[in-house]
Amino acid sequence: MTYTVQIKVMPLNELLDPQGKAVMGGLENLGLTGVEDVRIGKNITLQVNAESAEKAKAIAEEASRKLLSNPVMEYYEVLVN
Repeated sequence: MTYTVQIKVMPLNELLDPQGKAVMGGLENLGLTGVEDVRIGKNITLQVNAESAEKAKAIAEEASRKLLSNPVMEYYEVLVN
């Protein structure tokens, strides 16, 4: 069966996010108020052919750990649809 897997990769909360800071500055320059913080990440969608949702998640977790994220600077979340 084919599963759609969403992977969200975000910078670690303890690290500075230069892209987020640049967007924050842009929002302020546009006069948009009320935004307290911006974090920029990646959303990755995989189509995984697997025996079960659990196996599809395991494949996506391995791909995230080995290739799609940098564990020194980022964390990831995996959601199987």
